[in-house]
Amino acid sequence: MTATTLSEWAYPLAESLLAEPLPRRWAHSQGVAERARIISPVLGKDADLVEAAAVLHDIGYSPGVAKTGFHPLDGARYLRDVAKANERIVRLVAHHSCAWMEAEARGLREDLESEFPKDLPHLDDALCFCDMNTTPVGTPTNPVDRVNEIASRYGPDSLIEKFIRRAEPEILACTARVLERVAAIKRQPT
Repeated sequence: MTATTLSEWAYPLAESLLAEPLPRRWAHSQGVAERARIISPVLGKDADLVEAAAVLHDIGYSPGVAKTGFHPLDGARYLRDVAKANERIVRLVAHHSCAWMEAEARGLREDLESEFPKDLPHLDDALCFCDMNTTPVGTPTNPVDRVNEIASRYGPDSLIEKFIRRAEPEILACTARVLERVAAIKRQPT
């Protein structure tokens, strides 16, 4: 691998899978990665890892990657099996933004959890924060507006609307935990 960092490796891969077939997804993914750069002080040595996962988190929507229709699982499988990605990136993509709740609704929770053990809670929080504070076109937003946008885009009787409403309290809790860490860093004497 000629890239020197995980994010340098991740950007061209995400772009190759998203930019042409799904330009809005690509713009969103770039915005999520930008949020990761903004919160990098609370991520420490994992900042590059989270930025890489952020830019890759939606590759499961790519026509060449989508198999089950559940993008966190499809993206993680692609990263593991085809891209031979760092295992921690794979797990972050698999579990991003409360994916276990949607997996449960789709009957895929056992597959998700058996293939991709969830063991990075503070990093899962960070990726959820980044995703849920970014609009579909990559601009900053807040998690309440983002959840409402997702719910309205899919409609009141959709599986996604039901999932996102169920996940909303945890999404807000993830955001609060990340913001608490950001505030703690800012309070530290320089």
